[in-house]
Amino acid sequence: MTTLTFANGDAMPQFGLGTWKAEPGAVGAAVTEALRLGYRHIDCARIYGNEAEVGQALAEAFKGGLRREDVWITSKLWNDAHRPEDVRPALEQTLADLGLSYLDLYLMHWPIAHKPGVTLPQTTDEMFMPDELPPSETWAAMEALVDAGLTRHIGVSNFNVPRLKALMESARITPEMNQIELHPYLQQPEMLAFCREAGVHLTAYSPLGSRDRPAVLRQENEPTLLDDPTVAEIAARHGATPAQVLIAWALHRGTAVIPKSVTPERLAQNLAATEVRLSDDDMAALGTLDRDARYVSGNFWFLPGSPYTMETLWAA
Repeated sequence: MTTLTFANGDAMPQFGLGTWKAEPGAVGAAVTEALRLGYRHIDCARIYGNEAEVGQALAEAFKGGLRREDVWITSKLWNDAHRPEDVRPALEQTLADLGLSYLDLYLMHWPIAHKPGVTLPQTTDEMFMPDELPPSETWAAMEALVDAGLTRHIGVSNFNVPRLKALMESARITPEMNQIELHPYLQQPEMLAFCREAGVHLTAYSPLGSRDRPAVLRQENEPTLLDDPTVAEIAARHGATPAQVLIAWALHRGTAVIPKSVTPERLAQNLAATEVRLSDDDMAALGTLDRDARYVSGNFWFLPGSPYTMETLWAA
């Protein structure tokens, strides 16, 4: 399996299993089956509410002979633990839930801070304004996690180019990853070019269009990526599924990609996408599909009086 290499030589499998929206009671079996099939990259987050079950599946796999060092495990710091004094306890809880002594990669989930204990704010009083608790303060505490050996690498998620640049200017450890929404309807060429130049890896989430995402994130008459005729035509040419074409597109661009599934057949199909080889003509055709369409808009932060809007959160 192809990998992305970090400055210290660590190699992260480009293809992994996403666990967002994988419900308790199903996620453990999905992780077990994925590892059996050959997945070696599992993407987690505290806010997903399923890390303890993922941890049980990992423990069983390690008992069965799989080595910890052969599995890349990522998790993420939720927004209510951005105060510097809250960062390490948050990671320690994730490690306890996952049954691990260290992570391979820990990400700041959003560049947005909530008051402690607030999962999703209902008013701006439950949020820290950017000047009250900037990402740079949280980042310094994350750097200390690397120093302590609790995570080998650190990065961010849902950062636009200006926020990533600003963080890099003050960072002692440069962010090594930005996990963002990427697919042919949201190709983000400016971000891709910037990260290539800056030596920051990208991970594509919602690579298949996230049809099972929560209703609060849905919009009327939104395009369905898996039903796109261009994707379907390329899939037919390769004897592949549309999902496999979308995964292969992400891999071809040099990004990591973390499709989620809890179905054994789909887990196997997604893994098989790593063998699909798209041509330059295929990539050119898929390149025409960009419509700057987000399936995860971040609209839950767009509260009255909030500094966050579609423009301020995402504009390059």
